Amino acid sequence: MNRRDWMKTSLLSAGSLLAAPSFALPKKAVNSAFYYSPESILGEYLPDFPIAEPKMVARLNANENPYGPAPQVIKAIGEAASMGNRYAHADANTLISMIAEKEGVTPDHIMLGPGSTDLLEKVAITRFKNGGNIIAADPSYMSLINTAQAMGGTWKPVPLTADYAHDLVGMENAIEADTKLIYVCNPNNPTGSITNAEELKKFCISASEKTPIFVDEAYLEFLENPKSQSMVGLVAEGKDVIVARTFSKIHGMAGLRIGYIVGTPERIESITSMVRSTMGLCSTSLKGAIASMKENQFMGECRGYNSECREFTKNAISSLGYDIIPSYTSFMIFPIDMDGKSFLKSMYDSGVGIRVFDIYDKPWCRVSMGTKTEMEIFVETFKRVTA
Repeated sequence: MNRRDWMKTSLLSAGSLLAAPSFALPKKAVNSAFYYSPESILGEYLPDFPIAEPKMVARLNANENPYGPAPQVIKAIGEAASMGNRYAHADANTLISMIAEKEGVTPDHIMLGPGSTDLLEKVAITRFKNGGNIIAADPSYMSLINTAQAMGGTWKPVPLTADYAHDLVGMENAIEADTKLIYVCNPNNPTGSITNAEELKKFCISASEKTPIFVDEAYLEFLENPKSQSMVGLVAEGKDVIVARTFSKIHGMAGLRIGYIVGTPERIESITSMVRSTMGLCSTSLKGAIASMKENQFMGECRGYNSECREFTKNAISSLGYDIIPSYTSFMIFPIDMDGKSFLKSMYDSGVGIRVFDIYDKPWCRVSMGTKTEMEIFVETFKRVTA
């Protein structure tokens, strides 16, 4: 059995998904023998050294919200634990109804999952079981693309524009008869950049007549006016657009694993007819998400703290002569002037967790926004390591 067949079998067996890295590795394997998308310009320097979690003083490697979950969410989770012997179908229906009301659609437009990445991968399984190609930006978040390739699909990468937006003209021109899906991550990961909402809406309206469009809005709620930037209104209009959201980021529930997609009832049914939805969720996560849906003050505070820390970090790193891609998310990325592997190890040895990517054969540091204290530690450690 070759590696692709093995991956496909693993994806479909036991109802579980392959635990693959979130990003493609570069053409020259860096600290790894695996190649997920060797045609990508994006790679990652993976730690090949022991990581001592107790020594971590600034965990800035996973785009986590350092302030959550909200107190009301923690309370709801604690109260739900005693009902852990019962299935939580009623809670799932309650959450679906709440989400549907918020997004302006009916409940049959909603599918829940343990985090939005799980839903990306399930969409890939159902769309690419018979092959086909996926169009997506390069660089971007790789989970859906990796799974599509593992199922036997192919990726048609379209490089970002000079200002790191999606090349919407190039993506639409790339559509062909065998295109099964277009993937747009907006704001984009790992660049943190954004594509103009009005231009994206026009693109989705036009391109969705030819193939489904998947818009990943995991970081949308870090924007000041997220509703105006979302593509979810197109779903309500009947466009073949799938929009993903997550409770992992601004809600501060990354470890609790819950997210959702919004799509036309026909598109949602095409997925749920093949894979399970709410059976992958636990009562504590559902109760927590229900409580978080009612809590607006916490999210507003997190948005403000994130903006403050992002501005501080941007100014500090820019003052050292580094060019940072303008970020609209809870992280930022910039090229560095030292060996990526050495930089990664030196930062971790100092108790600062970050990610180091390879873009066009040059190392880039991606740092998540932590608390103000964590960002001060990051800046001082960065100065020392790169001196």
